[in-house]
Amino acid sequence: MSHSRVSLRIRRPWRFAAEATALLVAAVVAFPLYWMVLSAFKPEGEIQSTEPRPWTGSPSLDSFRRVFQQEDFGRYFLNSLFVAGVVVVASALIAFLAATAVARFTFRFRTTLLIMFLVAQMVPIEALTIPMFFLMRDLGESVPGVGLNTLGSLILPHIAFSLPFAIWMLRGFVKAVPEALEEAAYLDGASRSRFLWQILFPLVFPGLVATSVFSFISAWNDFLFAKSFIISATENSTLPMALLVFFKDEGNDWGGIMAASTVMTVPVLIFFVLVQRRLVSGLGGAVKD
Repeated sequence: MSHSRVSLRIRRPWRFAAEATALLVAAVVAFPLYWMVLSAFKPEGEIQSTEPRPWTGSPSLDSFRRVFQQEDFGRYFLNSLFVAGVVVVASALIAFLAATAVARFTFRFRTTLLIMFLVAQMVPIEALTIPMFFLMRDLGESVPGVGLNTLGSLILPHIAFSLPFAIWMLRGFVKAVPEALEEAAYLDGASRSRFLWQILFPLVFPGLVATSVFSFISAWNDFLFAKSFIISATENSTLPMALLVFFKDEGNDWGGIMAASTVMTVPVLIFFVLVQRRLVSGLGGAVKD
């Protein structure tokens, strides 16, 4: 009994230190988000003040009114939602099929293909923007709907960049499903397609959710491709491009910038709330026999 009390006393300081460190890290990470939301509700005079305060005594919705009064802001929002939604669904389905292929089948250059997936993750997007620009330009001449100034020019690159990470991650989930389960399904008369969609797909669904979060965030927050590929067709611009309206030569509208950024953050938070349970199990990779 005394030994357990001594062990408990020894562990408590370390546990307290760990919890305090976690709270400190969480506060540091959350502070920029708090300051963004606070600045969105601050009146113009407080934003321009030389003595900023971490609170406001007179919250205002003027910044949000300027954001929603911007022409085509709603269209930009729907464009971003469409692009992110298509990227999430398409990349998830393609990654699931590809991960199943590399995990369940043996074929030539399988190891080389997996290494190429890792190498693709190492290449920065900025280095490929110019080649992608010319690719989208040439592709638009032969395939309508995917060239420059179209939403397809944003969807295809994001699918391509999200697939290597998604395939590599889902490969572990597929391999964790016992082969005995697959053999039992075949003995019971299940076809390969039925096993794929009715048995394997639900088991690796948490992994699909985890990879979908990455795909959604990268597509939703994209500014580089939207700025590079949408040149003249402003009706196909996405929400990050709406922020440019508040950057002006005579002075930036920081209230509008923070309010627009807050509006952009809301769908991401909603997406996280909807998938949080699946996300936790997906990151844990908990697929057991």
